[in-house]
Amino acid sequence: MIELEFFFDFASQYSYLAATQIEAVAARAGATVRWRPMVLGAVFKATGNDMPARVAAKAAYMVRDVDRWAKRYGVPFRMNSHWPMPTVNAERLCLVADEQGLAAPFALVTFAATWAEDRDINQPAELARLAEAVGLDAKAALERAQAPEIKDRLRANTDEAVARGAFGAPAIFVGDQLFWGNDRLHFVEEALAAAAAR
Repeated sequence: MIELEFFFDFASQYSYLAATQIEAVAARAGATVRWRPMVLGAVFKATGNDMPARVAAKAAYMVRDVDRWAKRYGVPFRMNSHWPMPTVNAERLCLVADEQGLAAPFALVTFAATWAEDRDINQPAELARLAEAVGLDAKAALERAQAPEIKDRLRANTDEAVARGAFGAPAIFVGDQLFWGNDRLHFVEEALAAAAAR
């Protein structure tokens, strides 16, 4: 079966938008999604890129643009009052969820908490709530999220994304083909269809 790799950061509004659509895009092509959290700040640093919020005009445009896309997709969106916030702990917890086959549901509830419910996903109590929402033992999961191998795995995801050409989020791979951004999902779908036809 074809695998689509979805590299994301919970801090990214465009990752949220893509996350609401990515499973359906994959399903239409008979593909699966591999959810791969990465540290967007580290990607920016490694590639010389920067977040749009550092440019006032881009930041204002981005809020309007994300709102338009949310309306197009029929999904809720509200700018998070805690943003920009650290998301590394949530990303590590997503990797813990992945060990139990729960990366997708964990990512989706965490994206919703961030970009629909205005929650601070850097707070331990919030992380515990998110873990419990997908059936994880919160205490054990939060402890596991601080394990060296989980930290190493998040670092490795980030390094791999950069090595493969990623410079922002979401970075979506179909084989060796990189598609950047929520607004490239139609190209992702075409690539999956072409891969399925081979």
